[in-house]
Amino acid sequence: MEKNNNILRAKHHFFIYPFFQHYTKYMIKKKFLSVTIEGEFTDKNKAIVLIGNHISWWDGFWAMYINLRLFKRRFHFMMREDQLLKHKFFNLTGGFSISTRPKSIIESINYSANILDNKENILLIYPQGEIKSIYQSSFQFKKGIEKIIKNKDIHLVFSANLIDYFSQPKPSLFIYIQDYKGDFTHKSIEEEYNKFYTKSLQNQIHRQND
Repeated sequence: MEKNNNILRAKHHFFIYPFFQHYTKYMIKKKFLSVTIEGEFTDKNKAIVLIGNHISWWDGFWAMYINLRLFKRRFHFMMREDQLLKHKFFNLTGGFSISTRPKSIIESINYSANILDNKENILLIYPQGEIKSIYQSSFQFKKGIEKIIKNKDIHLVFSANLIDYFSQPKPSLFIYIQDYKGDFTHKSIEEEYNKFYTKSLQNQIHRQND
């Protein structure tokens, strides 16, 4: 595991990374009755920042799944240093670290920004910073998101992962996506994401009633 100054930098191991991609598809097929992706995506030939709701252990697998289905970019994601050291596998699949040390935070933000200089990359971000209940309906974003994407020519995409069982023993996964077209300020992104998430929840409720 490569540690440069204050952070653990992402690697894409020649065997582990493809294995993780195949394992993702296998696990989702095994554990979920179906997967539905709602929303349109038009590739702009730019680096992608994917913002999602952070609700479970599954989040990274779901993000990888839609990356394989739609985005087809080299996967990168930020992970707490203690967790990345505990689960070193993720460092070999695009994970890099962030900790509470001020120098580490700055370096992680700069490293994230550098990832976006390559249009073949995708960066998964959970701006709320920690796992929250699946029943949470509004989100407060950290200011770091603005520092990462400032002055970047990127494609910013929202995602919302929702689960329903309906009358089946296995859950179905619903992934809602939407392009973001506003200002790259953390307040604007936070406000628009909350609107998007509310709309996704409403769509999911209507689906249940159909």
